[in-house]
Amino acid sequence: MNINLKNTFLIAIKAIAVNKGRAFLTMLGVIIGVSSVVLLISIGAGLQAYISDQFASLGGNIIFVSPGNPFGEGSGFSGESSFIESTKPVLKRSYLNQVLRDNRGIIRAGVASGFSTGEAKYREITKRITLYGVTANYGEVVKMETEKGKWFDEASESRSERVVVLGNGIAEELFGKIDPVGKRIRIESRTYTVSGVLMKQGGSFGGPNFDNYVYLPLNTLFDDFNIELIDSFTFEAVDQNDVESAKAGVEKSLSKFLDDDEFTVFDQTQLLDTINSILGTLTIALGGIGAISLIVGGIGIMNIMLVSVTERTREIGLRKALGATPNQILFQFLIESALLSVIGGLIGLGIAYLGSLAIQAFFPAKVTMEAVLLAFGVSAAVGIIFGVAPARRASRLSPIEALRYE
Repeated sequence: MNINLKNTFLIAIKAIAVNKGRAFLTMLGVIIGVSSVVLLISIGAGLQAYISDQFASLGGNIIFVSPGNPFGEGSGFSGESSFIESTKPVLKRSYLNQVLRDNRGIIRAGVASGFSTGEAKYREITKRITLYGVTANYGEVVKMETEKGKWFDEASESRSERVVVLGNGIAEELFGKIDPVGKRIRIESRTYTVSGVLMKQGGSFGGPNFDNYVYLPLNTLFDDFNIELIDSFTFEAVDQNDVESAKAGVEKSLSKFLDDDEFTVFDQTQLLDTINSILGTLTIALGGIGAISLIVGGIGIMNIMLVSVTERTREIGLRKALGATPNQILFQFLIESALLSVIGGLIGLGIAYLGSLAIQAFFPAKVTMEAVLLAFGVSAAVGIIFGVAPARRASRLSPIEALRYE
């Protein structure tokens, strides 16, 4: 039986080798399908790992406050309305101070932030930017360090000084090789002095790139851009074990000014779980779209194998006349179809791996063993399943009629 199995494999390999061009075209659907599935799943897995690392770098004691309810049914992350619509600004600077006064024992620090947009210009270079107004200790709380220069201090914020800290990307775009610290840029019609440049932060697919943000004192943002409300608070609990009690304290303090449905207090675990849930669903959907190519590839394999059975009718008749059993004929054609699919799967895996290396400069991608096993297993199953009909047809041919076939 081992000799027969070996011979059957050799016959299947020779049959594929005889028609290399047709074999490659037959495998093309499987190649595209496997590479698509693995690459799409790898991007999803890479994004999840990247976001988890970003949150881990903040530490486990960070608490966020957002207006509205971005996690509620029908809004924000989980519904039909946009995140912006479900988080309309209602927060004020005085609320932040109240929370810090009420929770001195369990909250170490808190920061506020607000957004605007504008155009930054240095000499002849102009870039569209996102302005992020923050309180002076923002960099300390959210663990954003400067590569050059320093963050502005409380005195600069209280005096609404026109100083900015540049994200690494926008600094490179505006200044190139020039050291930006101490230089002046124009934002809209006003002049601001660069006090620092941040370490490279990066961004993620579908999310903001913080390297293109320009940070300035919150009071400066309010005064220069006619903004009155804050978009979010971020608090740092004294200890990770105090997070739940700190969240309760924040909710109690803010309830003095706002209704329960006007704000949401959450920690990074809740946010990470929600983001991972969205990315997981998206990854499955994208993988399913890619898997359609595998089905198309399977149909292609079945069609070519049916043609191969017709072309090799006399060969099948001769083998049966020499003593080959129907099961041996069946097994031979099943092996051929499975080999076409498996070889196509291996080529697809190679393409997906190279593709993931190529796109890592733009999007995080991580080829996982689960994605490889899934795609490879499905491709092998496709070859077997879609090879059954041609193989059964070949095994049922009458040797006499097959020998007479022209």
